Amino acid sequence: MTSHPPAARPGDLGRLAFGVGLRTPHLEHIRRERPAVDFFEAISENHLDPHGHRRWALEEVADRYPVVLHGVSMSIGSTDPLDLDYLERLRRLAEATGARWVSDHVCWTGVLGINTHELLPLPLTEEALTHVVRRVRAAQDVLGRRLVLENPSTYVQFTGATMTEWEFLARLAEDADCGLLLDVNNVHVSARNHDFDPLEYLRALPHDRVVQLHLAGHTDHGTHIIDTHDAPVADPVWELYREAVRLTGGVPTLLEWDDRIPEFPVLEAELAKARRVAAEALGGDDA
Repeated sequence: MTSHPPAARPGDLGRLAFGVGLRTPHLEHIRRERPAVDFFEAISENHLDPHGHRRWALEEVADRYPVVLHGVSMSIGSTDPLDLDYLERLRRLAEATGARWVSDHVCWTGVLGINTHELLPLPLTEEALTHVVRRVRAAQDVLGRRLVLENPSTYVQFTGATMTEWEFLARLAEDADCGLLLDVNNVHVSARNHDFDPLEYLRALPHDRVVQLHLAGHTDHGTHIIDTHDAPVADPVWELYREAVRLTGGVPTLLEWDDRIPEFPVLEAELAKARRVAAEALGGDDA
């Protein structure tokens, strides 16, 4: 396996850095107010065009703030060949913006060249694990850096699964030598949908591999939860976040809000709560 520099560790941004997803409705506020956030996370696919306005806006933000890239269409679990053109463009985007790390999801998004624009679940089997490890290594060779991979929310499971999701992620991180993006909201969503213990999930992960945490809102339909990213973080997710911070010792936290997007001060208020919860989790450390 080719050796790559590690995905940036938390010290790159500060052990307790707090950021938000970069969204178009907030660009003017960011330019005008220069809000006191520690970093921004940009959706990779929105900025791949080197001549587009979104790319220009991202590079403008990157001149003032640290940025990280978060993708939704690498399709690392697909049986289609890796899209080498996409990976090359992603590498150039990361270089142009000085991205601290590049992340995507442990999923597949389509087959036979069709992108469903959905983060589809993988069969949690030895065969699938071997397949994904091989593809992560190949993608890292093109990118010239280690990937950071996120646990997606899931709504169905494969009856042929031979391991839990947390076992799959732990082995993937070690065997592919990649980082993990732990989405705490997704853990809660999947735990409710599939009736497992979210604390067991958190405690079983290799915490030294966790590079970043995600927080987001969801919609609770009683019998199931949908990961909608359109509301404040729910109380059960804050409790899981507290445990995730304690287990990891503190890593950068990112708030996602993708629908019914509020004014930027609402996001800042959520970040302030994240700072307080993190500080309490670490025994009163100044977050």
